[in-house]
Amino acid sequence: MLSAQKKFQEKSQKIGTHNAVVLSLAQAFNGSIGAIAVSIGALAGAWLSPQNLALATLPVAAYNVGAALFAYPVAMLARKFGRRVSFMIGAVIGIFGAGLSALALQNNSFSLFCLGFFMVGGANAFIQQYRFAAADIGTDKFKSRAISWVLTGGIFAAFIGTETVLRTKDLLLPIPFAGAFLGMAALLVIGIGILAFLKPTEPVTEKVHADTEPARPLSTIFKQPILIVALLCAVSAYGMMTFVMTGAPLAMQHHGHSEVEAVLGIRWHVLAMFGPSFMTGLLIVKFGKLPIIGTGLALLMVCAAVALNGLALWNFWWSLILLGVGWNFGFIGATALLNEAYRDSERNKVQGLHDFILFSSVAAASLASGAILHNFGWNGVVMVLFPVCGLAILSLFWLKMSNTRMQKNCDNNQININISEGL
Repeated sequence: MLSAQKKFQEKSQKIGTHNAVVLSLAQAFNGSIGAIAVSIGALAGAWLSPQNLALATLPVAAYNVGAALFAYPVAMLARKFGRRVSFMIGAVIGIFGAGLSALALQNNSFSLFCLGFFMVGGANAFIQQYRFAAADIGTDKFKSRAISWVLTGGIFAAFIGTETVLRTKDLLLPIPFAGAFLGMAALLVIGIGILAFLKPTEPVTEKVHADTEPARPLSTIFKQPILIVALLCAVSAYGMMTFVMTGAPLAMQHHGHSEVEAVLGIRWHVLAMFGPSFMTGLLIVKFGKLPIIGTGLALLMVCAAVALNGLALWNFWWSLILLGVGWNFGFIGATALLNEAYRDSERNKVQGLHDFILFSSVAAASLASGAILHNFGWNGVVMVLFPVCGLAILSLFWLKMSNTRMQKNCDNNQININISEGL
């Protein structure tokens, strides 16, 4: 019996490692659509709607609305058809979205462009599930590392996405940016080919975890302090990162920096988002989830301080780099923390609802970014990071104290039981 269980665990570990590699490669190509969308979304929005620049970030908001609304259906599709098929469906949706975006630019249609970005955002909802897919099986330590491995693919996505923009954005001149969306579609086709190598994990998971407890209602699951804090920190890290990143290209252009410098700034930012993934999992294992999340949130506040220091190119680039590293620590840590809040039988519905809430907040942040930038300037945008990240850091202290109290109560109960048995 022990030997059979060990074999299942070894098989599970091999499949988990294989899938983490495949998902990392898929992240490199499919994940590049995020770098493309963010680096030119607001710039293209401003070109399509020059009379109302406050709406320039609306396409990026539509992108995040798509990610939010597709989040729960993605989880259900994965449950019904498996990760591989559902992820391929997501890439196909992205290809249609990219085609619509290019068509919208050619026809000077702002509303159609937003619809295209909505579909691209829907594709991103599938890509966001890659990190959960990497943590489907294996030990807690392996899951943290697997999430990091997958997000490491974002390093290549930073280069692939921004390089695609720089090399293809002028292919369909005199229509700017349209060529970049043809490049996006080509990258998604490559991603589909990579996803074909993904192996199913459900059969192994069921045998190893045959004694899984029944699923609880969502109302019960979402009352847990650990889930509340994980969600708050994920929303803070991702929301504030998007809030600042969305407005950055417009702010750079407004303050005399070139379009190319704005795209390169996003490249440095995305590299910083995923570069630390090589070591984030190891740092979580060594120091724990809460300290790493706290460090990430603190770095977001440092990013704001650098941005407030001036409007030179280095201020923008360094603040975007700090923004990326802060997101990496905060978001990967929060994702790992979330894994402690649900049972295996609850995985799909919790992940789906979590990402729906997350990307609804992110969509609101990206839309607000344009309005605040237009009315209060770049300094007004970055100032928002201080109260939001400060609140999230306080929640970490609250969770730490709650866990300490719970541990003390358990220890006291155990002492009382021992005394009673002794009597």
